[in-house]
Amino acid sequence: MNHDPTLPRGAKDVVSTHSVFGSPCWVSLTSRDLQTTEDFYTAVLGWRWRSVKLGDHFRIALANSVPVAGVAAVAAMWQMAVAWTPYFAVPDADEAVSRARERGGTTAVGPLSFPPGRAALLADRDGATFGIWEGELVGNWEAWRRAAPTFISLHTRDAFDAALFYGEILDWASGVQGCCEVEYEGGEVVLRSQGDIVARIDSGAVESAPDPSVRPHWQVHFAVTDVEACARASEKHGGSVLREDAAEAILRDPDGAQFTVTSRRER
Repeated sequence: MNHDPTLPRGAKDVVSTHSVFGSPCWVSLTSRDLQTTEDFYTAVLGWRWRSVKLGDHFRIALANSVPVAGVAAVAAMWQMAVAWTPYFAVPDADEAVSRARERGGTTAVGPLSFPPGRAALLADRDGATFGIWEGELVGNWEAWRRAAPTFISLHTRDAFDAALFYGEILDWASGVQGCCEVEYEGGEVVLRSQGDIVARIDSGAVESAPDPSVRPHWQVHFAVTDVEACARASEKHGGSVLREDAAEAILRDPDGAQFTVTSRRER
């Protein structure tokens, strides 16, 4: 498996993971067909697209001109699963990988150099995949935070155990200036960065379940103004709706990647 070439690159007003860490900082999608992927997410989320230097298989998604996600149409070429993957900011990729391994996690890729930073793709001890990124963050950090996913959520076997695993790797609730805060609310773990909810962890996934949407996994939630319109656009453009209510809908794109659209009023 190769490294992810759709990770953020530096720009003006650069912020480094050495000063902002532990929080989700990027999301990336692997797909099979780039044109189908572009058409689908343009219709559902209104994204526009920017090319990258690495070739025709890669794109950066823009929301109101702000880079919000990377897409790599390499799932078939590199024999990778079609999925959305969140990346967390870390000050030292080698140290983060070492901590993950010591605590029962596994490394799929890296750390590898990818100027202006370094990246690795990991899995926690229950098999949920996530990435880490050390280096410059996408151009304007606050603009990304506002335009990016509402939050990400981990559905796993034991929320408390998972919070300990990620907290020890990503310095959550460590007391270090700038670290993420962790709260426990009714059996759910809530992660906050600078006051904003950026991740949730809840228990109940069945590790051996045949459906990959049930096994432990990170789910990406995108903020939208009209959940119903997104659901109908998904169905019209080759995707499907797995669950829908007034506040959010779980969707599946034409390649099978699962994500959630959440009403901005629910943020």
